[in-house]
Amino acid sequence: MDIGIIGLGRMGAGMAERWLRAGHRVVAYNRSHGPVDELATKGAVPATSVEALVEQLAAPRAIWIMLPAGDVTERMIQTLIPLLVPGDTIIDGGNTYFHDDQRRAAMLTDHGLHYIDQGTSGGVWGLENGYCLMVGGERELVTRLEPAFLSLAPAGGYVHCGPVGSGHFVKMVHNGIEYGMMQAYAEGFEIMRAKQDFGLDLHAIAEAWRYGSVVRSWLLDLTENALREDPDLTKLKGYVEDSGEGRWTIQAAIDLDVPAPVITLSLFERFHSRRPDSFASKILAAMRKGFGGHAVKSAE
Repeated sequence: MDIGIIGLGRMGAGMAERWLRAGHRVVAYNRSHGPVDELATKGAVPATSVEALVEQLAAPRAIWIMLPAGDVTERMIQTLIPLLVPGDTIIDGGNTYFHDDQRRAAMLTDHGLHYIDQGTSGGVWGLENGYCLMVGGERELVTRLEPAFLSLAPAGGYVHCGPVGSGHFVKMVHNGIEYGMMQAYAEGFEIMRAKQDFGLDLHAIAEAWRYGSVVRSWLLDLTENALREDPDLTKLKGYVEDSGEGRWTIQAAIDLDVPAPVITLSLFERFHSRRPDSFASKILAAMRKGFGGHAVKSAE
């Protein structure tokens, strides 16, 4: 099938190449031309502008947007609207807030255009291993585009979640769960590292846990790889960003009256990582010294 893609970052470029390997015709556009030129050597049709991309696709068009969530994606949709014709479909494969999906779908309906939200997981390994896809949209429309979804996903790794917004909602919760899993691993390894009299080999433990353990996972595989390359992680700073999905998951839990303490605390720990000398910690130290005479460390 004909596929248009806008945005050839690590995820978008991998998706485009996976489609090419499956025999689809891919028209690709990126703001910087380097990724487009590279993909063209693998069989993609290069586009030098959004207008050129649209012109090289036969209606009804299916155009994937793989751009950062928020204003960048919003502006691209506004750019596409006057270029498309009724029956064309925009698929947002980034990490968009599901409320934005619902608003955009309603807006595009007024122009006779369709909208699908595609929650995408797989990272830099997706090209070879496939991307787990969580898709939201009208069933008839999703079914028509299933050849593209199935080409991206590994066997069993594609699910039509429900109406517009449901794909990104499920991906949002997926990422919230990821926060909790990562935090549990991080805390567990820190506890073991603190038990210095045992002289534990954290890399060997991570390697053993990968086989037969109930906590084995891809995240553990990544932990083992990191510890193999740098056992004390001396090259890393303990500063952890968040891209929004954890916050949205917690907000959804609040809206739905669902307790989510693990995910919530995992997000707050990421905030804590960015404040190595936080004022709150200083307040805690001051209180402990005041009520119990506990020793404190002086700032240097």
